[in-house]
Amino acid sequence: MYGLIGQMLAAPGKRDALLAILAEGTADMPGCLSYVLATDPTNPEAIWITEVWVDKAAHAASLKLPAVQAAIGKARPIIAGFPQRFETTPIGGQGLKA
Repeated sequence: MYGLIGQMLAAPGKRDALLAILAEGTADMPGCLSYVLATDPTNPEAIWITEVWVDKAAHAASLKLPAVQAAIGKARPIIAGFPQRFETTPIGGQGLKA
């Protein structure tokens, strides 16, 4: 499995709009085992995204999906940055099959 944990910053006052775009554009991604959007209780503009994929290739392929490309285009103007990004190797857990 392949995992990503990343922090995304929204433009001031745009976090909820960004969350809505991300939730809508990532609903059906082949190879995605988990895609969790979370707010940051210490930063009102920050979003944490935790992803688990069957493999790194599935993640790369997802970035070419029309719905994902549309979400990226719609979100780009209200994204203020990507301050943190971590790759992981998930081994299992609640809801995941190793």
